[in-house]
Amino acid sequence: MIHYHGTPMGGPRTDVARFFQGRHALVPFPRPEDLPIVAEVARSFVLDNGAFTVWKQGGTLDVPGYLAMVETWNQHPGFDWALIPDVIEGTEAENDTLLASWPSHLRGVPVWHLHESLDRLKRLGDEWPTVALGSSGQWSHPGTASWWDRMDAAMVALCDAHGRPPCRLHGLRMLDPEVFARLPLASADSTNAVVNAGSKDRFGIYLPPTAAQRAEVIAARIEQHNSAPTYRPFPRSPELFGDLFQSA
Repeated sequence: MIHYHGTPMGGPRTDVARFFQGRHALVPFPRPEDLPIVAEVARSFVLDNGAFTVWKQGGTLDVPGYLAMVETWNQHPGFDWALIPDVIEGTEAENDTLLASWPSHLRGVPVWHLHESLDRLKRLGDEWPTVALGSSGQWSHPGTASWWDRMDAAMVALCDAHGRPPCRLHGLRMLDPEVFARLPLASADSTNAVVNAGSKDRFGIYLPPTAAQRAEVIAARIEQHNSAPTYRPFPRSPELFGDLFQSA
């Protein structure tokens, strides 16, 4: 699977270049300042439409501005795809309207939100080569017990009898080995490495001295793990899959 590390990353620009050298990156539309460096040194990158920022902080998604950004980078050899604009707590009709207006020449990935119907998930899986899975509604925190119940229902509905999805799946905010190692994801993203590098408590008294070094350690530990080849339902318990393993 592909591990996409979210930006922006603070600190000296040399640290940003060093961290993303040979890695994969996700660059959000509201904070594109790392994109020129990422495009030069990363193996590949994807563009995020900024719906999560709108969901958490309010405001309105600038769809024309985002489309202009995607148009600019669409032909770059490191560009994989862009998340198609979506409304995280919106209706299926709203999100389907946004899908219908996406230019066909741009490599886009639709988002299925966990609060939406399983019928929409199956339809997207049949119509698109890649579908992103986004946590929302009462299932907004990846890794909780109720989240796993909903994800189990989604995987059972989408996958065939052998646990194989009909398309490639991307896990939004799911770059946690306790999550992606149990799902047949082609890729996943998280800001875990760049955000939690500033958390010295995560390392104790023997912490690496710089945030860049701490980000490197977090990312390397994540990248040691791969996703599951197929989906197999498994026993879950609140003690194991509670709030402990929430993704950034």
